Amino acid sequence: MEVEHFFTCPYCWQTVSMILDLSIEEQSYVEDCEVCCHPIQVSYTAEAFELTGFSADGIEQ
Repeated sequence: MEVEHFFTCPYCWQTVSMILDLSIEEQSYVEDCEVCCHPIQVSYTAEAFELTGFSADGIEQ
């Protein structure tokens, strides 16, 4: 089950969205911000197709 999740970019402070696959209980990956193109470390957890935790952190360069 995929859901659209909105959050604030840790670099440009714009609201961006990502599609999260809640059939995967835990996931962590790097994706570029769709506004400023900086890399964001995205991590989330899900249980019973419900989002239980989410973080979007900047990556030190």
